[in-house]
Amino acid sequence: MKNFVSMKHYSKHELLQLIKLANDIEQHGIQPFNQQLFAANLFFEPSTRTKMSFVVAQRKLGLEVLDFMSDVSSVKKGESVYDTAKTFESIGASLLVVRHPQDNVVHQLANQITVPIINAGDGKGEHPTQCLLDLLTIYQEFEKFSGLKVGIIGDIKHSRVARSNAYALSTLGAKVYLSSKTEWQDHSLPYQYIDIDDAVEHCDVVMFLRIQHERHENQASNDHYLEKYGLTAEREKRMKPHAIILHPAPVNRGVEIADELVECNRSRIFKQMTNGVSARMAVIYRLLEGGGITHEKPINQRKAIISK
Repeated sequence: MKNFVSMKHYSKHELLQLIKLANDIEQHGIQPFNQQLFAANLFFEPSTRTKMSFVVAQRKLGLEVLDFMSDVSSVKKGESVYDTAKTFESIGASLLVVRHPQDNVVHQLANQITVPIINAGDGKGEHPTQCLLDLLTIYQEFEKFSGLKVGIIGDIKHSRVARSNAYALSTLGAKVYLSSKTEWQDHSLPYQYIDIDDAVEHCDVVMFLRIQHERHENQASNDHYLEKYGLTAEREKRMKPHAIILHPAPVNRGVEIADELVECNRSRIFKQMTNGVSARMAVIYRLLEGGGITHEKPINQRKAIISK
């Protein structure tokens, strides 16, 4: 694994191995690398959870963090994304974590830069590490993917989270359903659209998405969104007894999900955030190990059990 930019690139076995590694790290920890390594976090777009969990993951692995803020960098002088990335590669960064508001920018960098690149979210493209932590959360709950029904609900058209999760979940054997208001549907994704009431009643996992106002040409109104398209208290009562609620956050409380449900017994939203650290540690570890950097105490690699 040279880069981590898209969930399209991985087989069922590869995804399960990565999930198992993240789960092992979550349960048992891992020894940090025993040599000086630098990780550059190039965030050209605002972030709280993704950026901070990368920082924690990097420091737990013993990496030194090179922070970057585009508003006080040479980007303000006209420097290209490529030249910024090339600068960090040139001064010794061992890997780059890149978040950018434009589609495909991270994919292009992965073909231009020699050190590993991690996609921390690119426009409406993908968000593979968010997907991995979502997969880890589902795995910890059900210990399988085959046969699960997962509903991804909300602003599908503008969501990189929806895209990465739909690709990976279907690869792992889950049945993926989408639910969205008509103008936010993305029919380039080959998955069935169903009504939200059908999704909450029949799915084992319901994943709600933030309304991506910053990506809309016309500002959408939140009026009555919860009642029409969100998770209300009444809809939650009709969920399967074992079903869980996910959301990549930040949550617009009272819009995508009723405020009282954000931390209810079904919700795994803050567990997702916890899992973000171990998921990102797993990706960084695998990339650096694959690049020939020797780990002091390799984690016990167990063969992934593929659920039937």
